[in-house]
Amino acid sequence: MGRRGTSDGLSRALRDSRPAIRYCWGMTASDYDFRAATLDDLPLLRAWQANPHVRAWWEDDEPYDAAHLEDPRVVRMIVSYAGRPFAYIQDYTVHGWDDHPFAYLPKGARGIDQYIGEPEMVGIGHGTAFIGLRMRDLFDAGAPVICIDPHPDNARAIAVYRKAGFIPSGPPRETQWGLILPMLARRPVSETGTV
Repeated sequence: MGRRGTSDGLSRALRDSRPAIRYCWGMTASDYDFRAATLDDLPLLRAWQANPHVRAWWEDDEPYDAAHLEDPRVVRMIVSYAGRPFAYIQDYTVHGWDDHPFAYLPKGARGIDQYIGEPEMVGIGHGTAFIGLRMRDLFDAGAPVICIDPHPDNARAIAVYRKAGFIPSGPPRETQWGLILPMLARRPVSETGTV
């Protein structure tokens, strides 16, 4: 289970203590902010999920309700760039569901789901940047491995995930959440100090 409340202070402190990482178009890690999603964000998330580029791959019509926000298995966040909200990301314990396709992973493993809601923010490097930042926070919090499960036909997402460090961990397979391509990322060797 991830630490609740890390989305504001800890994430920002970790980013601020690191050297500036430059992404395409001059973006740096300090340009991004993660905050806990609230019920007040529902209109924004519904609008994002109505966009064709999100709707094609994100099947939930209702992002969450009060009960979902209290679920300790999932951390839900709004991502902003230069102060402007543009994306949604959630991470979760893969051991929170008995039949989860990644339940075989070691204790502490986390899964990620995300989308960029603003169409003009797609395809210019933001996905790789903010996913990478969240991955670093999860690794720093002790996650031994992070998984993601895009639809095998979602080539754009798979390309972004590969850039962020994910590799396929098997062939596509059917799950209760639909057809997935299982992908895993482990902490880079240079960060673990091991070979």
